[in-house]
Amino acid sequence: MNRKIFVLTLCAVLFALCTTVKAQPTAKIPRIAYLAAGSRSSESTRIQVFSQALHGLGYVETKNIVIEWRFADGKFDRLSDFAVELVGLKVDAIVARASPAVQAAKDATNTIPIVMAGVADAVRSGFVASLARPGGNITGMSNILPELAGKRLELLKEVIPRLSRVAFLARRGAGTAGNLFVKEAQDVGPSLGIYIHSLMVEGPGEFDAAFAAMGRERAGALVVQPLFIGGLGFGRRIADLAAKSRLPTISDLAQFADEGGLLSYGPDVLDPTRRAAVYVDKILKGAKPADLPVEQPKKFEFIINLKAAKQIGLTIPPNVLARADRVIR
Repeated sequence: MNRKIFVLTLCAVLFALCTTVKAQPTAKIPRIAYLAAGSRSSESTRIQVFSQALHGLGYVETKNIVIEWRFADGKFDRLSDFAVELVGLKVDAIVARASPAVQAAKDATNTIPIVMAGVADAVRSGFVASLARPGGNITGMSNILPELAGKRLELLKEVIPRLSRVAFLARRGAGTAGNLFVKEAQDVGPSLGIYIHSLMVEGPGEFDAAFAAMGRERAGALVVQPLFIGGLGFGRRIADLAAKSRLPTISDLAQFADEGGLLSYGPDVLDPTRRAAVYVDKILKGAKPADLPVEQPKKFEFIINLKAAKQIGLTIPPNVLARADRVIR
């Protein structure tokens, strides 16, 4: 009898333990999104940097985090559809690469956290109330690229002292960010004796006409909006067209100088993507975007491509050459 009671008691205990184990909820794997205006190929380096940064924080894709990758391939109207789709998937956070992607995500949700992986000006674009206190569901990195317009024009003026007319190639339909780039240059230009002629184009199909217009306007140099380079991957094409037109060029991204542009001046463009992983980690651990201050770059790099200078028959003054952080020979 005692043996029977013991067996029954043991069975009851084991049943209770099994029930308890089964009742325990399975840990939820966080799901985040990466939304970009460019293509997967143009974003390949940033994808690698973002993944490595997450890995350094303990996240491994498909094991303890799921990433929904979305690329608009330069077709900005697709960003809105992707953003709505991602909201429907109830992702835990959206990493938005470049201002058009941030705007699309902002229009789609005011509750899901949005991490800016680099935008032109987060405050003037209307994404956050202030850098110190974002105040909503958006935080991340603001590149302050438009505010450097004066510095880039100064560099062009030092290289070409008689420079008086500069073309500015910008992406039509890039929203507030695209307009800010042009406006900053137009505001600063007169103080340097430079007239800015803006050329808004949709894509590479309009490049030839844009360069023809630069010729008619007697432009002495060209400023290129970074979206054409890092986001859409047209840097080399633009650099080649400029070389054929014997036109000195400058942009914000080091990538442009590496692809044949004459000058580049701006912050490390990969840092915002790297820092985006840190923001995601904090958000997944319970932090609110409204409480996470927006960061800005602290280090800037000036690059000169002497190959490009030789190609257009331009001599870089020694005092300018001496200030370069890197020279491509």
